[in-house]
Amino acid sequence: MKRYLHLIPFALSVLGALIFGSHPLSRIRIRSSGSSLDCLPKLLKSFGYICAFSFISSAFAGEKNPVPRFVSFKSNEVNVRVGPGANYPIEWIYLKAGLPIEVIAEFDTWRKIRDKDGTQGWVHQNMLSSKRYAIVQASESLLYSQENTDSSPLVRLEKGVMVELFKCRNEWCQVGINDFKGWVQRCARWGHYPEEWLG
Repeated sequence: MKRYLHLIPFALSVLGALIFGSHPLSRIRIRSSGSSLDCLPKLLKSFGYICAFSFISSAFAGEKNPVPRFVSFKSNEVNVRVGPGANYPIEWIYLKAGLPIEVIAEFDTWRKIRDKDGTQGWVHQNMLSSKRYAIVQASESLLYSQENTDSSPLVRLEKGVMVELFKCRNEWCQVGINDFKGWVQRCARWGHYPEEWLG
């Protein structure tokens, strides 16, 4: 998407020129068989609409979410099916909003997901949120006030605790749990990739 952004102002300027008459082509008049044809400016305006909006739409449509990627459940009850469609039987029901999930495949509006235990299935895209969470995997992990172990520890995180994920950079991630917000070492959780830069 970023590689198209510099062309969008040009597309909009051409569209504006054709609509408001500042472009030379919008004032072309053609004489044929002795009569003046005034339809060309209208045709050019319509063509400008189609080209500009088609260009912008295709630029944005070309921006797709990466696969695989981490997301979370939006609802407290999510049906996981054996295939990508409402006609497929339900295999699992998850009862935890915010649970971090990895999207590993896509088909139409359905997403194949995998949880931290490796269980896989299909859910509708409306059941997923881009909000990020992670699950503590280490037997014990400290939440620090800053991105170093010399800073003040805020709270001790036990294995299996779910935290909200805000940022990840270098070897540290910023997370939140209850009223605490701080930094933990990257390797201690499931819900992000080892080299992922977040926030």
